[in-house]
Amino acid sequence: MTDAAGAGEHSFTTDAFHRGGFFLVQPAKKGHRAGTDALLLAAAVPSGFSGRLVDLGAGAGAAGLAVAARCSNAEVLLVENAPEMAECARASLALPQNAHLSARCAVLEADVRLADAARRKAGLADFAYDFTILNPPFNPASDRPSPDALRRHAHVMEDETLIQDWLKTAGWITKPGGGVAIIARPQSLPQVLSGFGDFGAIRIRPVHPRADRPAIRFVARGIAGVARDIQLMPPLILHAEGSNRFTPEAEAIGEGRASLFGD
Repeated sequence: MTDAAGAGEHSFTTDAFHRGGFFLVQPAKKGHRAGTDALLLAAAVPSGFSGRLVDLGAGAGAAGLAVAARCSNAEVLLVENAPEMAECARASLALPQNAHLSARCAVLEADVRLADAARRKAGLADFAYDFTILNPPFNPASDRPSPDALRRHAHVMEDETLIQDWLKTAGWITKPGGGVAIIARPQSLPQVLSGFGDFGAIRIRPVHPRADRPAIRFVARGIAGVARDIQLMPPLILHAEGSNRFTPEAEAIGEGRASLFGD
């Protein structure tokens, strides 16, 4: 379901996710529009999660709101640095269709790469969250980036340390015993593993478009302050052979009826 409002490049759409479980206000012709990546990231959070969750790089709020819609005891902070996308997140929370979620969700406009006192002053306190999810820009600049500055900001890594910097922030703001999850391209796996630092019990799930095709994404999840251990989980296959339909598992995950790691 998509309702357009406004005109030209400043128009917006209101889009349904989780079969109407929540709605997003998104730019129609510019910036990042949420899709499968955000829903896969949200699905890394256990279905029984209860507590404070922060969504770093939230955009219009897709991943964080997907967690709030699936986990009725989750409180969600949507952190976004681009003013246009932060305003979309605020508009999303103000939608009547999201009234059942808005009391448990808030938006913070802040730079994820801020460190120490600057990060705390911006509103990201030390060890304040039970779970942190991250959807950082992970495309290299060599991948013919979009001419749209807002979309380029959401998709393209500014430099090679960006992922580690985001994970460093996650390490500071996540409580001991809390979780972190990140989605990225396979090429970024070394940076992700390096950036996990003090996170252990790491589980990595590759995401393949089809069973006979290489992975296009992976989701990695870890726990703060536990022993270092890495397990590569069975892959998620998005589409069945010879079809553009989602597999039953991918469909259940995308609709908020299942978690990515089965918990």
